[in-house]
Amino acid sequence: MNAANREEEAVRERFRRLSPALNERSRRLFVAAEAMAYGYGGIVLVARATGMAPRTIGAGIKELREMEQTAPEPGPQRIRRPGAGRKRTVDKDPSLIPDLERLIEPATRGDPQSALQWTSKSLRRLVDELVRLGHQTSTRMVAVLLRELGYSLQANRKTLEGGNHPDRDAQFEYINQRVQEELAAENPVISVDTKKKELVGDFKNNGRELRPRGDPERVRVHDFILPDLGRANPYGVYDVGKNKAWVSVGIDHDTATFAVETIRRWWRTMGSLAYPNARGLLITADGGGSNGSRVRLWKIELQALANELGVPISVCHLPPGTSKWNKIEHRLFSFITQNWRGKPLVTHQVIINLIAATTTKAGLQVRCELDDNVYPLGRKVTDAEVAAINIRRDEFHGEWNYTIIPTDQGA
Repeated sequence: MNAANREEEAVRERFRRLSPALNERSRRLFVAAEAMAYGYGGIVLVARATGMAPRTIGAGIKELREMEQTAPEPGPQRIRRPGAGRKRTVDKDPSLIPDLERLIEPATRGDPQSALQWTSKSLRRLVDELVRLGHQTSTRMVAVLLRELGYSLQANRKTLEGGNHPDRDAQFEYINQRVQEELAAENPVISVDTKKKELVGDFKNNGRELRPRGDPERVRVHDFILPDLGRANPYGVYDVGKNKAWVSVGIDHDTATFAVETIRRWWRTMGSLAYPNARGLLITADGGGSNGSRVRLWKIELQALANELGVPISVCHLPPGTSKWNKIEHRLFSFITQNWRGKPLVTHQVIINLIAATTTKAGLQVRCELDDNVYPLGRKVTDAEVAAINIRRDEFHGEWNYTIIPTDQGA
C-alpha cells in the first residue's frame, strides 16, 4: 500500500469515527481541513475517502479561509466547569414546578380549591397565580417549564361513546357476517341515516374556499331560521356493494315515514336497476332517530315497503352509542361536508347540486333529489297495527336484528 492509499484509509477511518458527532457544517469543515492538510490533490483524496462531493469540500475550504481572516487574536479562553453559570429559577425555587402542576391539573393533584380550576389556563393566568403564590416567573419561563413537563395545547377529542353494551363487539361481528352473506348472494346492502339538519340561506358554513383576496363571501351575522326557506333534512341511503348513494333533501320533519320514503325512492331509481334479481334487502342503521330499533312507525312503514317490493327486508341496528361507526357516516356524509365547506347553502337547489357533485377517489356516485312532502309529527300507532307486522326476529338480539316479510308470504 503506497503513501496515498494509507493516507486515504486514515482519512476514511477518522471520518467514520467522528461523523456521528458532526452536524452538516462541522462535517463540511472537517473534510475541508483534511484536504488542506494533505495539500495538492487533497480534495480528490478526501472525496474518495468520505464520499463527500468535491464541490462541498471546496466550499468548506473557502469557509475555513474566511474564518482564518476574521478570527480574533489567540488569548486565554475561559471554560466553565460543569454546573457553573447562573442557576435556573427552578433550582433556586424548588416549589415552583409542584405549584405549576397543581394549577394545571387541580383535580388530579388533589387541590379542588385551586383558583384556576374553573378558568382558562392561559400563560398569563398561570403567571399571575404563581406570582400571587410568591414565585418570581414570566410567561416565557412558564412556557419552557410546560414543554419540559410534557404539556401542550390540546383540543377536546370525541372518544367517549357513552354506555358500552356488553354485546357491542358481538353485534358488529354479527352485522359484518350478515353483510358478507347478502353481498355474496348478490342482494343489496344499504346503510341509512339522517345527516345533520342545515339552515337554508346565506348563513356561515364552516370551512374555507378559494376567492379573490380581500373578498370573502358575505353571510348573515346571526343564525336565525328564515321562515320562507327553513331547514334541510338530508336523509341518505348508501349502497355498500356498489359504492353509490341516494340522498333525499326533506323540507319537513325527519320521521320514520320520511326515512322509508327515501329508501323507496332509492329502490325505484337505483336499487332495482342494480339488483334486478334481488331476493332480499339488508339495511344497517343506527339504533335511534327516525330509523331507531324501538320506533314502531319505522317497522310499519318497512312492512308497507316490503309488500311493495315483494321481498323480505332485514334490519341490523348498530349497538347503542356507536352511530359514528355507521358506514354512511364516513363513506358519504363526511365527503358531502368536505365538498360544501365554506359555501353558504343559500337554497335547496344549491344543497342538492353540492350533494350530487360529491365524489371520491374510490368512485363514489351520488344522486340527490328534493322531497317536498309533508311529514307531520305525532302520528299515533295502534297496537293492532303493530300486531299486523309480519316480523321474524333473529335469535341473537332480536330487538336489533329482525326481518320484515311481505304479508302474502307468511311468517
